[in-house]
Amino acid sequence: MPLVTSTEMFKKAYDGGYAIGAFNVNNMEIVQGITEAARDLSAPLILQVSKGARAYANHTYLLKLVEAAVIECPNVPIVLHLDHGPDFETCKSCIDGGFTSVMIDASGKPFAENVEITKKVVEYAHDHGVVVEAELGTLAGVEDDVKVSAEDSSYTRPEEVEEFVSKTGCDSLAIAIGTSHGAYKFKPEQCTRNADGLLVPPPLRFDVLEDVSKRLPGFPIVLHGSSSVPQNFVKIINEHGGKMPNAIGVPEEELRHAAELSVCKINIDSDLRLAMTACIREHFAEFPAHFDPREYLKPARQAIKEMVSHKIVNVLGCDHKA
Repeated sequence: MPLVTSTEMFKKAYDGGYAIGAFNVNNMEIVQGITEAARDLSAPLILQVSKGARAYANHTYLLKLVEAAVIECPNVPIVLHLDHGPDFETCKSCIDGGFTSVMIDASGKPFAENVEITKKVVEYAHDHGVVVEAELGTLAGVEDDVKVSAEDSSYTRPEEVEEFVSKTGCDSLAIAIGTSHGAYKFKPEQCTRNADGLLVPPPLRFDVLEDVSKRLPGFPIVLHGSSSVPQNFVKIINEHGGKMPNAIGVPEEELRHAAELSVCKINIDSDLRLAMTACIREHFAEFPAHFDPREYLKPARQAIKEMVSHKIVNVLGCDHKA
């Protein structure tokens, strides 16, 4: 099937109490690992591209990789989404260039300006059959060109969501309830330690999510910064020359609960990077003479596939929902 929008996908997810995984892609192996997992588990899928990914890999290369995935996975509904579009021009370029969904992120602007920018993108996108994700509230953390300090982050104000969605016409809304970008989502002083001495992050603000859901019944909500930073990957990286002290993510059980509520799209990027990097570091430690990229990228691709399969079944709950 051709690339699709997320409209029907989100309706089914909302009604079914599950979420769709939105996985960031940067190269062929990442695209293959993600889409093979979705194909084998018959799961709907969102492949998303950031401004940084377009700068790294080129819009055309990424588009053609996704088109190849569509051919290889004919029974998987796939959305091609722009993640954190910084301005109208970037969104327009992706809409004109074959994307079926775009995010305009004007969350760092004052409310009125966010509405104005988002509405302009929505009008252009809808005229071209493309859907739009917007954002209210600001997530802390670092991911590609998105850099927000903890001091400048803010939870979404539920009392603003109805006016925002009504005035902009956006199709889904990313909110801030305590998730964060990158592998270092929380400072150690924000966390507690469990009986094993492991850092436990502060819980997500489900009260904010529930309030937003009551004000926007049936409307699809998005969570950014939702990698869980699996500690097995962090351990492998650190044991093989890496330096990732206190890297910690969002507990998977909290994300599963969010998916059972109104969250229809959960963004995952850092976990892909961690799975790939851990596998490659371990491979070079075991086979120091290897220099053929295929020798270490093949197991790295498999590591991504296994990690995505785990997310689809145990976190998102969207297996066999294609």
